[in-house]
Amino acid sequence: MSGKPKLAVFKFASCDGCQLTVLDMEDELLALAGAVEVANFLEASREVIAGPYDLGLVEGSITTGHDLERLTQARASCATLVAIGACATAGGIQALRNFVNVADYVKLVYARPDYITTLAQSTPPSAHVKIDYELRGCPISKEQLLGVLGDLLAGRAPRLPGHAVCVECKLAGVPCLTVARGIPCLGPVTQTGCGALCPRYARGCYGCFGPQDTANTASLISILKGLGASDGEIVRAFRGYNAMAPEFLKAGGGQ
Repeated sequence: MSGKPKLAVFKFASCDGCQLTVLDMEDELLALAGAVEVANFLEASREVIAGPYDLGLVEGSITTGHDLERLTQARASCATLVAIGACATAGGIQALRNFVNVADYVKLVYARPDYITTLAQSTPPSAHVKIDYELRGCPISKEQLLGVLGDLLAGRAPRLPGHAVCVECKLAGVPCLTVARGIPCLGPVTQTGCGALCPRYARGCYGCFGPQDTANTASLISILKGLGASDGEIVRAFRGYNAMAPEFLKAGGGQ
Protein backbone atom coordinates (compact mmCIF):
# COMPACT_ATOMS: atom_id res chain seq x y z
CA MET A 1 0.00 0.00 0.00
CA SER A 2 1.31 3.46 -0.90
CA GLY A 3 -0.38 5.34 1.92
CA LYS A 4 -1.39 8.04 -0.57
CA PRO A 5 -5.02 9.11 -1.08
CA LYS A 6 -6.71 6.89 -3.66
CA LEU A 7 -8.06 8.63 -6.78
CA ALA A 8 -10.69 7.11 -9.07
CA VAL A 9 -12.07 8.51 -12.32
CA PHE A 10 -15.43 7.28 -13.61
CA LYS A 11 -16.80 7.80 -17.13
CA PHE A 12 -20.44 7.87 -18.16
CA ALA A 13 -22.07 9.33 -21.31
CA SER A 14 -19.54 11.85 -22.60
CA CYS A 15 -16.90 12.56 -25.24
CA ASP A 16 -13.97 11.93 -22.82
CA GLY A 17 -12.83 15.55 -23.24
CA CYS A 18 -12.66 16.27 -19.52
CA GLN A 19 -10.65 13.12 -18.86
CA LEU A 20 -8.30 14.20 -21.64
CA THR A 21 -7.93 17.53 -19.85
CA VAL A 22 -6.65 15.58 -16.84
CA LEU A 23 -4.13 13.75 -19.03
CA ASP A 24 -3.15 17.00 -20.75
CA MET A 25 -1.82 18.52 -17.53
CA GLU A 26 1.67 17.41 -18.60
CA ASP A 27 4.19 18.51 -15.93
CA GLU A 28 1.46 18.97 -13.32
CA LEU A 29 0.30 15.40 -13.93
CA LEU A 30 3.60 14.08 -12.62
CA ALA A 31 3.17 16.06 -9.41
CA LEU A 32 -0.41 14.81 -9.10
CA ALA A 33 0.69 11.21 -9.62
CA GLY A 34 3.21 11.74 -6.84
CA ALA A 35 0.54 13.05 -4.46
CA VAL A 36 -2.15 10.42 -5.04
CA GLU A 37 -2.47 6.78 -5.97
CA VAL A 38 -4.30 6.63 -9.29
CA ALA A 39 -6.33 3.57 -8.42
CA ASN A 40 -9.02 3.54 -11.12
CA PHE A 41 -8.65 5.56 -14.33
CA LEU A 42 -9.35 3.43 -17.41
CA GLU A 43 -8.53 6.28 -19.81
CA ALA A 44 -4.95 6.22 -18.46
CA SER A 45 -4.31 2.70 -17.16
CA ARG A 46 -5.62 -0.85 -17.40
CA GLU A 47 -4.91 -1.45 -13.72
CA VAL A 48 -7.90 -1.12 -11.40
CA ILE A 49 -7.34 -1.09 -7.66
CA ALA A 50 -10.43 -1.84 -5.63
CA GLY A 51 -12.00 0.87 -3.48
CA PRO A 52 -12.87 2.48 -1.25
CA TYR A 53 -11.43 5.67 -2.74
CA ASP A 54 -10.63 8.96 -1.06
CA LEU A 55 -11.51 11.04 -4.11
CA GLY A 56 -13.58 10.31 -7.19
CA LEU A 57 -14.00 12.31 -10.38
CA VAL A 58 -17.15 11.69 -12.42
CA GLU A 59 -17.35 12.60 -16.11
CA GLY A 60 -20.52 12.26 -18.16
CA SER A 61 -24.27 12.20 -17.82
CA ILE A 62 -26.52 9.34 -16.77
CA THR A 63 -28.40 7.92 -19.75
CA THR A 64 -28.99 4.22 -19.04
CA GLY A 65 -30.01 2.01 -16.17
CA HIS A 66 -26.52 0.52 -16.17
CA ASP A 67 -25.07 4.01 -15.82
CA LEU A 68 -27.25 4.58 -12.76
CA GLU A 69 -26.10 1.33 -11.16
CA ARG A 70 -22.43 2.21 -11.73
CA LEU A 71 -22.96 5.74 -10.41
CA THR A 72 -24.53 4.41 -7.22
CA GLN A 73 -21.54 2.12 -6.75
CA ALA A 74 -19.12 5.00 -7.40
CA ARG A 75 -20.85 7.16 -4.82
CA ALA A 76 -20.71 4.38 -2.23
CA SER A 77 -16.99 3.80 -2.86
CA CYS A 78 -15.80 7.45 -2.73
CA ALA A 79 -15.40 9.65 0.33
CA THR A 80 -15.53 12.75 -1.90
CA LEU A 81 -17.13 12.81 -5.33
CA VAL A 82 -16.52 15.64 -7.82
CA ALA A 83 -18.52 16.06 -11.03
CA ILE A 84 -16.31 17.33 -13.87
CA GLY A 85 -17.59 18.97 -17.03
CA ALA A 86 -20.91 20.08 -18.49
CA CYS A 87 -22.17 16.51 -19.00
CA ALA A 88 -21.67 15.71 -15.32
CA THR A 89 -23.00 19.03 -14.02
CA ALA A 90 -25.91 19.76 -16.38
CA GLY A 91 -26.53 16.69 -18.56
CA GLY A 92 -24.31 17.88 -21.42
CA ILE A 93 -25.08 18.34 -25.08
CA GLN A 94 -26.82 14.95 -25.09
CA ALA A 95 -29.45 16.42 -22.74
CA LEU A 96 -30.96 18.06 -25.82
CA ARG A 97 -32.79 14.78 -26.24
CA ASN A 98 -34.79 15.71 -23.12
CA PHE A 99 -36.82 18.13 -25.24
CA VAL A 100 -38.03 15.42 -27.64
CA ASN A 101 -39.30 11.86 -27.59
CA VAL A 102 -36.05 9.89 -27.55
CA ALA A 103 -37.80 6.75 -28.80
CA ASP A 104 -38.42 8.48 -32.13
CA TYR A 105 -34.69 9.10 -32.57
CA VAL A 106 -33.76 5.57 -31.53
CA LYS A 107 -35.91 4.26 -34.38
CA LEU A 108 -34.18 6.56 -36.87
CA VAL A 109 -30.60 5.93 -35.75
CA TYR A 110 -30.43 2.22 -34.93
CA ALA A 111 -31.13 -0.67 -37.27
CA ARG A 112 -32.37 -2.74 -34.31
CA PRO A 113 -33.94 -0.29 -31.86
CA ASP A 114 -35.28 -3.22 -29.85
CA TYR A 115 -31.67 -3.79 -28.68
CA ILE A 116 -31.43 -0.29 -27.22
CA THR A 117 -32.31 0.42 -23.61
CA THR A 118 -32.09 3.97 -22.37
CA LEU A 119 -33.53 6.23 -19.72
CA ALA A 120 -36.10 8.81 -20.78
CA GLN A 121 -33.68 11.68 -20.11
CA SER A 122 -29.99 12.49 -19.92
CA THR A 123 -29.36 13.83 -16.43
CA PRO A 124 -26.35 14.93 -14.36
CA PRO A 125 -25.15 12.59 -11.59
CA SER A 126 -26.45 15.08 -9.00
CA ALA A 127 -30.00 14.13 -10.03
CA HIS A 128 -29.38 10.69 -8.53
CA VAL A 129 -26.63 10.85 -5.86
CA LYS A 130 -24.93 13.40 -3.65
CA ILE A 131 -22.16 15.29 -5.45
CA ASP A 132 -19.73 17.11 -3.19
CA TYR A 133 -18.26 19.59 -5.68
CA GLU A 134 -18.75 20.54 -9.32
CA LEU A 135 -16.28 21.66 -11.97
CA ARG A 136 -18.03 23.30 -14.91
CA GLY A 137 -16.94 23.55 -18.52
CA CYS A 138 -16.89 21.80 -21.89
CA PRO A 139 -14.21 20.82 -21.28
CA ILE A 140 -13.16 21.75 -17.75
CA SER A 141 -10.38 24.24 -17.03
CA LYS A 142 -7.03 22.64 -16.22
CA GLU A 143 -6.26 25.45 -13.78
CA GLN A 144 -9.57 25.03 -11.96
CA LEU A 145 -9.06 21.26 -11.77
CA LEU A 146 -5.59 21.66 -10.26
CA GLY A 147 -6.96 24.18 -7.77
CA VAL A 148 -9.77 21.88 -6.64
CA LEU A 149 -7.49 18.83 -6.36
CA GLY A 150 -4.91 20.86 -4.45
CA ASP A 151 -7.55 22.16 -2.03
CA LEU A 152 -9.03 18.72 -1.43
CA LEU A 153 -5.64 17.10 -0.87
CA ALA A 154 -4.78 19.87 1.59
CA GLY A 155 -8.05 19.36 3.46
CA ARG A 156 -9.58 22.66 2.31
CA ALA A 157 -13.02 23.20 0.82
CA PRO A 158 -12.55 24.26 -2.83
CA ARG A 159 -13.69 27.74 -3.83
CA LEU A 160 -14.42 28.40 -7.49
CA PRO A 161 -15.07 31.79 -9.09
CA GLY A 162 -18.72 32.55 -9.75
CA HIS A 163 -18.36 35.74 -11.77
CA ALA A 164 -19.20 36.14 -15.44
CA VAL A 165 -17.03 35.75 -18.53
CA CYS A 166 -17.45 39.52 -19.00
CA VAL A 167 -15.01 40.05 -16.13
CA GLU A 168 -12.40 38.04 -18.02
CA CYS A 169 -12.96 40.18 -21.10
CA LYS A 170 -12.41 43.35 -19.09
CA LEU A 171 -9.23 41.96 -17.51
CA ALA A 172 -7.90 40.95 -20.93
CA GLY A 173 -8.84 44.25 -22.56
CA VAL A 174 -11.28 42.59 -24.95
CA PRO A 175 -13.96 45.06 -26.15
CA CYS A 176 -17.53 43.96 -25.52
CA LEU A 177 -18.64 42.21 -28.70
CA THR A 178 -22.31 42.97 -28.10
CA VAL A 179 -21.82 46.68 -27.44
CA ALA A 180 -19.07 47.34 -29.98
CA ARG A 181 -20.06 44.98 -32.79
CA GLY A 182 -23.62 43.83 -32.14
CA ILE A 183 -22.57 40.17 -31.78
CA PRO A 184 -24.86 38.01 -29.58
CA CYS A 185 -22.90 36.72 -26.58
CA LEU A 186 -23.76 34.70 -23.45
CA GLY A 187 -20.78 36.14 -21.58
CA PRO A 188 -22.88 38.24 -19.16
CA VAL A 189 -24.65 35.14 -17.77
CA THR A 190 -21.89 32.51 -18.11
CA GLN A 191 -19.48 31.49 -15.36
CA THR A 192 -15.83 32.22 -15.99
CA GLY A 193 -13.32 29.44 -16.53
CA CYS A 194 -12.27 29.63 -20.17
CA GLY A 195 -10.35 32.90 -20.00
CA ALA A 196 -12.87 34.44 -22.43
CA LEU A 197 -11.48 32.25 -25.21
CA CYS A 198 -14.21 32.86 -27.81
CA PRO A 199 -14.56 36.65 -27.32
CA ARG A 200 -10.77 36.97 -27.74
CA TYR A 201 -11.34 35.71 -31.29
CA ALA A 202 -14.39 37.90 -31.93
CA ARG A 203 -16.89 35.11 -31.31
CA GLY A 204 -19.74 35.40 -28.84
CA CYS A 205 -19.61 33.22 -25.72
CA TYR A 206 -21.46 29.90 -26.13
CA GLY A 207 -22.06 29.35 -22.41
CA CYS A 208 -19.72 26.36 -22.03
CA PHE A 209 -19.27 26.90 -18.28
CA GLY A 210 -22.96 27.25 -17.49
CA PRO A 211 -24.77 30.02 -15.63
CA GLN A 212 -22.81 32.24 -13.28
CA ASP A 213 -23.99 32.86 -9.71
CA THR A 214 -26.30 35.79 -10.42
CA ALA A 215 -27.21 35.16 -14.04
CA ASN A 216 -29.77 37.73 -15.22
CA THR A 217 -30.98 35.84 -18.27
CA ALA A 218 -34.11 37.98 -18.63
CA SER A 219 -32.00 41.10 -19.14
CA LEU A 220 -29.76 39.35 -21.67
CA ILE A 221 -32.78 38.05 -23.58
CA SER A 222 -34.03 41.63 -23.85
CA ILE A 223 -30.65 42.71 -25.26
CA LEU A 224 -30.59 39.81 -27.74
CA LYS A 225 -34.06 40.72 -28.96
CA GLY A 226 -32.86 44.28 -29.37
CA LEU A 227 -30.16 42.93 -31.69
CA GLY A 228 -32.85 41.30 -33.79
CA ALA A 229 -32.62 37.74 -32.46
CA SER A 230 -35.77 35.68 -32.93
CA ASP A 231 -37.35 33.57 -30.19
CA GLY A 232 -35.99 30.45 -31.89
CA GLU A 233 -32.47 31.84 -32.00
CA ILE A 234 -32.63 32.71 -28.30
CA VAL A 235 -33.84 29.22 -27.43
CA ARG A 236 -30.99 27.69 -29.43
CA ALA A 237 -28.48 29.98 -27.71
CA PHE A 238 -29.41 28.66 -24.28
CA ARG A 239 -29.92 25.05 -25.37
CA GLY A 240 -26.27 24.23 -25.78
CA TYR A 241 -23.75 22.52 -23.56
CA ASN A 242 -25.67 23.37 -20.38
CA ALA A 243 -29.29 23.23 -21.57
CA MET A 244 -30.48 21.56 -18.36
CA ALA A 245 -28.82 24.00 -15.95
CA PRO A 246 -31.87 25.57 -14.24
CA GLU A 247 -31.20 29.17 -15.32
CA PHE A 248 -30.48 28.20 -18.93
CA LEU A 249 -33.35 25.71 -18.98
CA LYS A 250 -35.83 28.43 -18.03
CA ALA A 251 -34.31 30.94 -20.49
CA GLY A 252 -34.46 28.30 -23.23
CA GLY A 253 -38.18 27.72 -22.75
CA GLY A 254 -37.94 24.59 -20.58
CA GLN A 255 -39.66 23.87 -17.29
